[in-house]
Amino acid sequence: MVLICGLSGAGKGTVLKALQDHNFYAVDNLPLELLLQFAELTRDAPKIGRAALVVDIREAAQLDRFSSILAELKRMLPTELLFLDTDDETLVRRFSETRRPHPLGDARGVLVSVREERRLLQPVLTQADHVLVTSEFNVHQLRRRVVELFGASSEHRIVLRIVSFGFRHGVPADADLVFDVRFLPNPNYIPEFKPLSGKNQRVARFVRSYPQTQEFIKRVSSLLLFLLPHYIQEGKSYLTIAVGCTGGHHRSVMMAIELQKLLKKSGYAAKISHRDLEKR
Repeated sequence: MVLICGLSGAGKGTVLKALQDHNFYAVDNLPLELLLQFAELTRDAPKIGRAALVVDIREAAQLDRFSSILAELKRMLPTELLFLDTDDETLVRRFSETRRPHPLGDARGVLVSVREERRLLQPVLTQADHVLVTSEFNVHQLRRRVVELFGASSEHRIVLRIVSFGFRHGVPADADLVFDVRFLPNPNYIPEFKPLSGKNQRVARFVRSYPQTQEFIKRVSSLLLFLLPHYIQEGKSYLTIAVGCTGGHHRSVMMAIELQKLLKKSGYAAKISHRDLEKR
């Protein structure tokens, strides 16, 4: 379990989302009195291997109990406390830019509230396993640092979806990358292949038999293996790869299957769907 605490505006939401993207069960601002109960449920839940929780100044009335709760929590299961800090000037600027009030109230001014929050959270800071000064990072760097800290290696941590489609039915709206395979020989013009799909081995062999098919597979797989680590490094968690032919029955289906196999060999798990396979 990772507890995320720190100053308001220091990036707790960003950190929580980064851990959530790496298979942490994420909870924002769980009341302290429920933390131990939540830990018991987490420990006994087979589908929750890791959890991340935000605890912040909204729990000010309970912060005097934080030390004892943290000690009990660490006896129950492996727990690390991450504290996010940054300088007052940066925090004041962030509140000014977002035009959101400080949780302690803004009647006395943001700077006064920030300093009071810093004083209240000092006992929590002294118990932190990790302290990050977030003004030293941009958003992407902060996400990478968090992933490095908690053992959720960023390598291959991306949800991939490959979808075959037909251009006559429109390009998938959620596609990040679109590959057009209408330049390949079309099995639809061969009577024995027309009623079949790219899932059929004979159709797949036909499309694969052309040198341009092999060259395309080679170049696209090389491109994807180049791009994916950079997407991950920049914090992208989901990627939809769309492969289209005219109707979405033969070439795009075959090619989507080929790309899934190639990505799997390189350690990337990719789900596949054939959007237009049943359309005529």
